Amino acid sequence: MKLHADAASGALNTVTAYAPGWLEINAQRHTVSILVTPEEPVEPLPQRRFEELDEAFFEALAARSPELVLLGTGARQHFPHPRLTRGLLERRIGLDPMATEAAARTYNILMAEGRKVLAVFLIDSPPADSQPTRPEA
Repeated sequence: MKLHADAASGALNTVTAYAPGWLEINAQRHTVSILVTPEEPVEPLPQRRFEELDEAFFEALAARSPELVLLGTGARQHFPHPRLTRGLLERRIGLDPMATEAAARTYNILMAEGRKVLAVFLIDSPPADSQPTRPEA
């Protein structure tokens, strides 16, 4: 009998909540920027701000050969310069920069569809009155 991983069983990395200053993957809170794929361990990133992303960063993402990279850029959407993302384009890997909140929702949808998605979530410093949000599935 073949067994298949089911997203509902918790076997895959899923965004379970987010707020400015943190993001939860499978109910584990992360307060630093992270790289997430459906099946690999969550990786902390040294980059905290969008301005810290460079060509080497995007080249390392391209080397992982995802189908699509979601780039959660914090509270506001920012677009990296095409010079930085050339390696993704050359390998025909999609890049979708968006606010981290939108990237969290989009990641969950793509992950549940079985897509080979990689998400980078840049974590902003939280405002004093931030409340968590649970993504709709």
